[in-house]
Order: sequence, then C-alpha cells, then structure tokens
Amino acid sequence: MGAISRNGGPLDVIVIGGGQAGLAMAWHLARHQLRFVVLEAAPEIGHSWRSRWDSLTLFTPAQHNGLPGMPFPGPPDTYPGKEPVADYLSAYAGAFGLPVRLNSRVTELRQTPDGFEVRSQDEVFRARQAVVATGPFQVPFVPPAAQLLDGSVTQLHSAGYRNPQALPPGPVLVVGGGNSGFQIAAELAASRPVDLSIGTSAPMLPQRLAGQDLFWWLTRLGLMRVTTGSRLGRRLSGRPDFVIGSSRRRLLQAGVRLRPRVAGADGRAVHFSDGTSQEAGIVIWATGYRSEYSWVHVPGVIRGGKVVHRRGVTDVPGLYFLGLTWQHTRGSALLGFVREDAAYLASRLTAPRAAQGRDPASIHRARSAPEPAADLRST
Repeated sequence: MGAISRNGGPLDVIVIGGGQAGLAMAWHLARHQLRFVVLEAAPEIGHSWRSRWDSLTLFTPAQHNGLPGMPFPGPPDTYPGKEPVADYLSAYAGAFGLPVRLNSRVTELRQTPDGFEVRSQDEVFRARQAVVATGPFQVPFVPPAAQLLDGSVTQLHSAGYRNPQALPPGPVLVVGGGNSGFQIAAELAASRPVDLSIGTSAPMLPQRLAGQDLFWWLTRLGLMRVTTGSRLGRRLSGRPDFVIGSSRRRLLQAGVRLRPRVAGADGRAVHFSDGTSQEAGIVIWATGYRSEYSWVHVPGVIRGGKVVHRRGVTDVPGLYFLGLTWQHTRGSALLGFVREDAAYLASRLTAPRAAQGRDPASIHRARSAPEPAADLRST
C-alpha cells in the first residue's frame, strides 16, 4: 500500500470520481503535466449512465454535451441515449490517456501536514491537493412512507428501473414530479394503468421553442450563466428543477391519473395529501438522490450534509469540489457545462501556492435536498 507516484513522493492531485466532472478536471491536469490519479468506484467508466433506464435520453442536444478537448459525436439537435453517453466518456478517457483507476471506491479522505490522504478498499494515496468530483447523485432517496408498505408491494427507486417488461404485470404508482417521474410514467402508460404522484409543481419547459432547442435559448439569453450568488440565481436554485419536454396535458392524454403528494402508507395503501388513498401493487419512487460525504474526514468542509465552498473552493487549502448542483451556475452539474467550473478550479490548482488565496465570492452551501432523478439525463 502507498501513494503512487513516479518519484516516490506524493502526487500533485487526487481526483475522486471518474464521471464527467472528474474527467474534465483530469483533462486540465494532464495538460499541465501534473502527477495525478482519478479514482472511480465503478467497474467501468460511464457505469452510472449504463445503469439507468433503457429509454433515457439527454435533454441537452449533442452540440452541448462535449467535455474540454473533444466534442460529443452526433448531429446537432439530436438527443443521445445513455449508451452513447457512456461510450463517449470511456472514449474520452482513452483518447487522452487519463489515469483512471476503476473499482477504487474511496472510504476516507483526510488532511495531512503535506496535503491529503485518500484511502480506497486496498490502497492509500497521498497528494498535495484533492478534488472531490463525485457529483450530486450519490444515494437514491426513498421517503419514509416506503417503509410502511407491505412486503407484497413491489417497490423500487427510479435508479433501479429499466423498462416496463422488467416489472410485474399490473398498475403502477410513480411517485415524483420531476423529469424522471414524468418520463417513466409516460413510458409505462403505453402498456398499463399509471398514477403519478406530484408533491411539488415544477416549471414546465418545452424541448423546442420557435424552431430552436431550449438550450439554444437558454445559452443565448445568458440563463445558463446566471450565478448562484445573483438575485436570479438564488431564486432559481431554491426552486424545483425544470421539467423539460414533458407536460401534464400529454400525460393526461396518455391516460395517466395525476395524484397529489404522498402523505403516508400502511399495508398496501398509499395515502395522499388530499385525504384520498390508493391500493398499490407496484410503486416506483422517482424521488431523487442525496449526497453522501461521511467519508470526508476534513473538519469544517461538510456542515449539515452540505459542502461549504465558494465556487468549489473550500476553506481548506488544496481541497476542491466539482460537479455540484448550482456550484456556480445552472450548468455546473450538467454534462457539457461542467467544463467551465473545471477550467476555473484548474486555474486555482495550478497557481503557485501563495496565490491560492480566498475567493472573493460569498460562501454558499451546495443544496443537500433530493435532486430530481431525471437530471441524470444531462449529468
């Protein structure tokens, strides 16, 4: 066991997480010829994408999905599925020879007098600086009501949903009014009765508007660059995320019955906030994810489950976070938009140590509330 480095000393940087955020950072580190390693828990690059439901597609078109140095393949205004995204990430790491270590789930991150020590299942790495790029979608969140349902009810989180054929026959209750809940409900409605429980109404946006893709408008109007610290950014980041390309009207036309927020459950009955109930045989919890940082043993960095940072820069010299939701802008956690935060942090990582002072931006904390699962379509 020990740190891996050509000269026997600590590495320059350890990147924790080999998704799009970690790979974008690795590209910058390689350009600066730093000694680094990327630790990825999964057995393959792009594994989190391949693990999602079969029909999942991005809501960002191909031209907006590239990482630094390599455009995403595909014609403009086409919407790739999960497999092309996973293939792209794998090809990206290979094209630039990025040092990604697979099956390396990090169990501890600690500060040392010389930098940081990172432990995986069977190795110890040491580096002067560390970047946590594990993203906001780490632990599927299931509401407490799920524990009250009878064992005869088939329950799964949207992270475990694959396709309608993989479910037992019968009606399905989908819980969650974000992108994933809408999409899964629409897919299931083609072959069976479906109810969709919506707890919070999210803004609905069309995929295309006046002949242009939504992201054509968002980028040209500057909305993808609205920062967390701005008045508009504070308003947007505190609201439910947009539902893109879906609508209640289309769901109703497909036969989906809309239900209010789940308020409780017992036996095979699910109770809603309007006082009504429904017997459930299959429940899909499209209720998002929570971050999990119990392995970060650096005082003051995680407070109340939230990362304390300024645009990914923590108060601990040399420790950075990348790929958080609203880390700096709406695009911070999105494939193709994370490149801007990666470039910013790379400039901090490669600056002389004396120049790595406090960022003038005000301190903000990344949200720890469950994120809509369908954000995975662009993360």
